[in-house]
Amino acid sequence: MAESLPSGLLEACVVVGAASDRLKEVCQSSLQGGEIPVVDAEVLQVHAPPFVTKEAAGEAQGPSAFSRVQRRRSFIKKKRERPGVPAGDATSSKNNEAATEDISVPKDIDLVALPQLCFPGGLQISSDAREDCFHFLVFTDVLGNQTYGVVVQYYRPVQLSQDGALYQNGHWSASKTPRLYTAFGICVISKYPYYIALRDSLSCLIAQLRTCRTMDFEERVKEFAAKLALVPIPPPGQLHVVFSLRPLQIVLPSKEDKDYPAVDLDLHLPFLCFTAKQLLQIITCILMEQRVVFLSKDYARLTLTAECFILYIRPLLWQHPYVPVLSRQMMDFIMAPTAFLMGCHLDHFVEVAAVKLSEGLQLHYDLDVCHLGTSTDINELRTQRRQWQQQLNGEIQTIALELIVNIFREVHDHLNYEHRVFNSEEFLRSRESKDQQFYKKVLDTHIFHSFLKDRLNRKMDSFTRMEQTTRSEAQRMKTAIDSPRRPTMQEMARKQSGPENRLSKRLGMSLPNLGAEHPHSPPHRQTSLKKLTLESGALKISEKVHKTFKLPDFPPPLSYHYVQNYYSELISLLGKAIASVPPEDSALLARYYYLRGFMNTMGGKRLDALSDFQNLYKTDMAIFPDELVKTLADSLLRDERAQAERRPEIKRLISKVKREQERERDGSDEGVKKFQLPRTHMRPEDFVKRVQESGIVKDIGTINRLFEALTVESVKGGLGGQGAETAMTASSKSVFYVDSGLDGQVKQVDPEVFRVFYTFWKETEAEAQDVHLPVGVIEHLDTQECVYKLSCSVKTSHGVGKIAMTQKRLFLLTEGRPGYVEITKFRDIEEVKISSVPFLLLRIPSLKIKSWRRKEMFEANLKSECDLWHLMIKEMWAGRKMADEHKDPQYMQQALTNVLLMDAVVGCLQSQKAIFAASKLAYFDRIKLEGQLTLSEADGDANPKLWCALSDGKVVVFDATSWSMQQNCIQVGASRLNCMLGLDLHQVWIGSQDSVIYIINARSMSCNKQLTEHRTEVTDFALEERNDKYSPVLAYSCSADGTVITWDISTLQVKKQFRLTCDRLQSIKIFNGSLWCGARDCIMELRKNGALHRRVSLPDHVLSKPTAFSDFTLLAERDQLWTGCVDVAELCVWHTKDLTKPFQRIPLQDCAGITCMIKVKKQIWVGSWGSSQGKARGKIYVVDTERHSVEKELVAHTDSVQALCSAEDRYILSGSASEDGKIAIWKVE
Repeated sequence: MAESLPSGLLEACVVVGAASDRLKEVCQSSLQGGEIPVVDAEVLQVHAPPFVTKEAAGEAQGPSAFSRVQRRRSFIKKKRERPGVPAGDATSSKNNEAATEDISVPKDIDLVALPQLCFPGGLQISSDAREDCFHFLVFTDVLGNQTYGVVVQYYRPVQLSQDGALYQNGHWSASKTPRLYTAFGICVISKYPYYIALRDSLSCLIAQLRTCRTMDFEERVKEFAAKLALVPIPPPGQLHVVFSLRPLQIVLPSKEDKDYPAVDLDLHLPFLCFTAKQLLQIITCILMEQRVVFLSKDYARLTLTAECFILYIRPLLWQHPYVPVLSRQMMDFIMAPTAFLMGCHLDHFVEVAAVKLSEGLQLHYDLDVCHLGTSTDINELRTQRRQWQQQLNGEIQTIALELIVNIFREVHDHLNYEHRVFNSEEFLRSRESKDQQFYKKVLDTHIFHSFLKDRLNRKMDSFTRMEQTTRSEAQRMKTAIDSPRRPTMQEMARKQSGPENRLSKRLGMSLPNLGAEHPHSPPHRQTSLKKLTLESGALKISEKVHKTFKLPDFPPPLSYHYVQNYYSELISLLGKAIASVPPEDSALLARYYYLRGFMNTMGGKRLDALSDFQNLYKTDMAIFPDELVKTLADSLLRDERAQAERRPEIKRLISKVKREQERERDGSDEGVKKFQLPRTHMRPEDFVKRVQESGIVKDIGTINRLFEALTVESVKGGLGGQGAETAMTASSKSVFYVDSGLDGQVKQVDPEVFRVFYTFWKETEAEAQDVHLPVGVIEHLDTQECVYKLSCSVKTSHGVGKIAMTQKRLFLLTEGRPGYVEITKFRDIEEVKISSVPFLLLRIPSLKIKSWRRKEMFEANLKSECDLWHLMIKEMWAGRKMADEHKDPQYMQQALTNVLLMDAVVGCLQSQKAIFAASKLAYFDRIKLEGQLTLSEADGDANPKLWCALSDGKVVVFDATSWSMQQNCIQVGASRLNCMLGLDLHQVWIGSQDSVIYIINARSMSCNKQLTEHRTEVTDFALEERNDKYSPVLAYSCSADGTVITWDISTLQVKKQFRLTCDRLQSIKIFNGSLWCGARDCIMELRKNGALHRRVSLPDHVLSKPTAFSDFTLLAERDQLWTGCVDVAELCVWHTKDLTKPFQRIPLQDCAGITCMIKVKKQIWVGSWGSSQGKARGKIYVVDTERHSVEKELVAHTDSVQALCSAEDRYILSGSASEDGKIAIWKVE
């Protein structure tokens, strides 16, 4: 728990310098004319929080969870003489024994190596004063946790008098002995990389030390450290923290997001030190985990430059030794055999083979401000510079992130999320040959392995956000629809265009001003990384607006009472800031709540801190400090726990934290597997897993049909008249075995057969990448069409050529003078058959295709390929008909997958039974022959966005204009999602089985807010219409335990809450100002205050069987209530003036029960569940509200209809359960 304790800006402040006895020796040697040597530094002072405690203030104190003494350890060092005291007096101690003292320091700080790092070139004592010098350090422990240091080397004069006394800075003898200058290293250590802020803070300290007396030196440094320990760290987002250390105002910039470090350095420094080619070479070396050493004459540049490169490769993380500054005693580190990233002085160039840092700098900032006048306020000048630097840093981060995204964009195409498999070999094959060596090395690194784990965990970080926002329409379609990879006509056309066009498209992808081509065009995948360049003006980066919060002036930092008053004042200021922020600016409110919670924690007000952090659920969950809240919850004292039980919001937070802790203990950190071909025989369940891991196909039904196809040959011939013994001794390519210990036959696929099949599939895919069509042919095809199959050269009724198949049509690629002849589109086919034509004494198989658009029939002498093409064309024809009738393009994609699997099976088996085996995959053609096609009433129009809530907390968003997946899987919790409500086009509320209401921002597609007031699963929402534009918008939510909550939409505050007595409250609706609630056992009409007005019980005629209400709706204009039950195949219609019994019962044919209903114009659409021929089926009944009769029965789902949604009463969208998992779109007539 100690690791999660709150920490301010300062972790420790250490003073390093030369020991007094060593200084005395150097001065004596100097008086005698000797050379001034380099001396070793040692720790002189250590200052670390806590600087004040209740015990020190003389007050009683109970056990405190935040005593940072737990985190400290001892450091034994030599005692030193008090500065300014003659060294001779110090030597008069008993027997001149070296006394020691025990210093308590934070456990993460290694004081043994710190003096070397504060003076990496050694401590120089000089005869003249030198300018103060800064450099920066990074400390990494064995677990990879980092702390950061800023060091100033500050020179002070020393003098040795004639009597041998040593004086420092202020007390001088009258003699004319020479004056020497010694350096003190003051190192400020922090958990956070605030390099510029800590450098500015040290600059303020040095200004004070120059005027202070020697005896006050230690006290001044301690007071400085205590002030920094009071500074809170800003939360992620747009709120910066400002504090004053005279004469400067110092700013702590916030992190961009929770997983990204704060950036408080100049990210353009490497651009001033390296050429563009060198920058890419260094990034390449880091990604390949090579041994990298930076060299410079200036130690300060080493850390800043290394940190820039570490930030450039985010979200990838360097996971090897990282020592940006090596002292001269540490040079043996570069002999380490592992990868590392280190830096050292240029004097060690002979010892290290590395790239030298350039010494020439260009002051671009001066060019940007040359038009401005000179400001007389230093803080104004610093503000101008800081704003310029922040904007430049943002642009550099975006450019660097875009580079990383372009390098690894297509990794997700080769991931299997279900089995956590990455197909590295396939990914490598998809790279250009000149890039493969780079990728091969990167794929074996720890950096990339960690990156893969984040991708498989669907982490929503900066990489994912940029990859999704720059994804082209074609890439979205590929994500939404599982289809084999082939180059589109647009990609082929780009291959034949100039290299400059390929370059911009590879880099820019969907960004503006990148050429005149269609804005949704996909990037060219095959362009080499070595050709990447940054185009001027390609990136449009919006300037971010940041707010600042200024801390009050520091109190005397070593007095407990003053520090507590400081905390109280700061909490009060934050409270005023919260009150001044409008409710709609929830992001800024969240930052203020975070800061106030942090300060309440530091002030020991744990319950108030938990209350502030609880408010983050309603403002911005992205910055919720999980570890700190867990620590707070675990550290509550007995009386505090009793108070927490009386405060519902804190009680809920603590219970939620405990549930998450239990979930974390139960969960395991799953790794990443590389795809490998199987080495043992596979039964069906293992075969399904292997095929899914390979990425060939995911659908289990298709894989089972593939299993049947690969085992056909052995089933037919392997057992013909032979017993079990014969089958067991089959050759290595046998795919069928009889297990004598089992009753019956057990099919298995041989690993060699799988290897041949997999190889054929991948080779076919690779060959498709090399298909080059003439420009004249490409012009006849749609931009997103791909050539999936190309025949051998054959004689046809339109001349000699090759038959090509795309997902839409068949065409002939004529030979001689290449040309295009369209054969037919699949939707235009009337007939496909095989005949034979005479050739000498033989008859050659011939394929004939009849299209309703042409009078003549197309004929091709395909010879040995005839049977396969016949199968494939019929399957594509059937798939096209299914897709058109169901308005679902996935049928066509499934048919295309079936066709390519047929091709691979025939190529794999190479036997007489290959065609029979391939016919097992003709799924849609077989359905068509069996007469199971059904016709829906769908049409092609719908809402701009379709939101779909799934199981396991997943939400998918579709663009309704193209039905492509706009957002793939927004994760909100891990439980089933029950209901959704759209508000103001800006947010979507989602009720979950885990009792939480998740609020998704419809613009950013992220969930940063939660409402946690419900205790059981949230089941439904209702929205109340506003009486006027000034009244607040209210929403109602209900949960299974009968709780109903009224919400103010603008503030997310609870306006009212009440609880009903019923069996599982499952729906809530508003009609004519009344609130109607539906439960399993009753339907209730409530007044707005929650008082029960009327209650409807289950009808008498259904009480004989176990059933319950499933849904209801009201027809206010007819004073009617319509209800449906779970296991009853009828609708009941009630008079709202007489709810004792229904006056009308409407039977529903072939129905087992009602699941949902919705009113549309003068109709009631009813979703149901049932079965047909032993299979589940979901029907929709359209009922006329005037005649009380069923007008239509609509069938489009193979599982129960779970939800119905109206689009402006023009279209109805129906969603089905998991066995079907489809959405159907119906036109209302």
